[in-house]
Amino acid sequence: MDALNFIDGKHVPAAEWLDNFEPAAGAPYGRVASSDASDVERAVAAARRAFPVWSATPAAQRSRLLRTVARLIERDRDRLARAESVDTGKPLSLAASVDIPRAAQNFEFFADAVTQWQSEAHPTDELALNYTLRQPLGVVACISPWNLPLYLLTWKIAPALAAGNCVVAKPSEMTPMTAHLLGELCAEAGLPPGTLNIVQGLGPRAGAALVAHPEVRALSFTGSTRVGRELAAQTAQRFVKVSLEMGGKNPNLIFADADLDEAVAQTVRAAFQNQGQICLCGSRILVERPAYDEVKSRLVERTRALRVGDPLDPATDQGALVSRQHFDKVMGCLEVARQEGGRVLAGGRAARVEGRCRNGWFVEPTLIEGLGPSCRTNQEEIFGPVATLQPFDSAEDAVQLANATRYGLAASLWTRDLSRAHRVAAQLHSGIVWVNCWMLRDLRTPFGGVKESGVGREGGLDALRFFTEPKNVCVKL
Repeated sequence: MDALNFIDGKHVPAAEWLDNFEPAAGAPYGRVASSDASDVERAVAAARRAFPVWSATPAAQRSRLLRTVARLIERDRDRLARAESVDTGKPLSLAASVDIPRAAQNFEFFADAVTQWQSEAHPTDELALNYTLRQPLGVVACISPWNLPLYLLTWKIAPALAAGNCVVAKPSEMTPMTAHLLGELCAEAGLPPGTLNIVQGLGPRAGAALVAHPEVRALSFTGSTRVGRELAAQTAQRFVKVSLEMGGKNPNLIFADADLDEAVAQTVRAAFQNQGQICLCGSRILVERPAYDEVKSRLVERTRALRVGDPLDPATDQGALVSRQHFDKVMGCLEVARQEGGRVLAGGRAARVEGRCRNGWFVEPTLIEGLGPSCRTNQEEIFGPVATLQPFDSAEDAVQLANATRYGLAASLWTRDLSRAHRVAAQLHSGIVWVNCWMLRDLRTPFGGVKESGVGREGGLDALRFFTEPKNVCVKL
């Protein structure tokens, strides 16, 4: 099946194509449209035509349409989950239980949020009434990554549409299929043509043309810090609103008084879910010294027990990495860790999977110790199934180690001491801190990073604010 552009309410043929690879098999299984500036121009033009009607559509009606999309995603969960698994290499069970349900929840949540959103009004000394209008921007761009394709694409599209904008979205060329299918579902739901447009293809070609388009009023981007830095420079030239959610090198702090059963189980999940290809993964495991040996032993045992295999097999815990290029990068990072003096406690090699996956891009879940905070392995985002262990001696030491990178996206903290939990959480340089949990999300809360992990916030009312422009109206009484 080919992944096409979705422009003005329908899929359109492509003039050029890219191969679409199945990571678990290490071979192409279809094609994806390779868009250029002319495709982007058609998509933006369709969005511009649709904007006057869509922005004037009552919020309750927009809400009903978004809720219909959510129901269709739920209806097609199995089809979408399989497409996501084939495209990304992640276990089918993960796609079916997390990615696709969350995509439906994104539409459901913002369908509710836009009908409950309120503005402000201020009587001014009985002389005037000041009130705030929050108006949609127009055409907005949403660029999403390959690790959580439909999950994060809908996280951006849903609030933009709910607020009355028209969207041109560009998914990753490595994982295009669920975006293609989303276009079908939006058309079936009755979303007006041009309201949502999806342009497939390469970032330097299609993505660059979209970011540079003079009619694009805002950009929501999730991806690498390198690309985010480039996009920030480009959008600054035109004073375009921008939200950037970028890389992470997230710490996971385990104090000796923690519930170690729960801490170890969730630490393994945080390190290796989706093959470590989540920006929120806890790749730096910091353990208070009295508990270090016990935690290390438990982590090694659990990590070695993870089953690497065919993503379509229900028994698989760990699937394939997304591409050959990314596989080579992760393997190179493992070699760097060895050169830096790291001791591999578990994994550390390419994984062999027989049968149809014998040529796939699999890496064993890997734990490494013996590396200091300033080495490359503890400073650079690997974005694979690789985690390091470091001991600490006090809360102050733990905070210093946790904050010792240029990133600040997420952190986890395990302790039974509630006072310490609050104190340490406040000192961590992270956009989100989980205490005695990981990846427990509430869609009402703001999400984003600090330092080189991001600019701006998404989620809840912050997302609706981002996709609107406040206007103050002062009426003299």
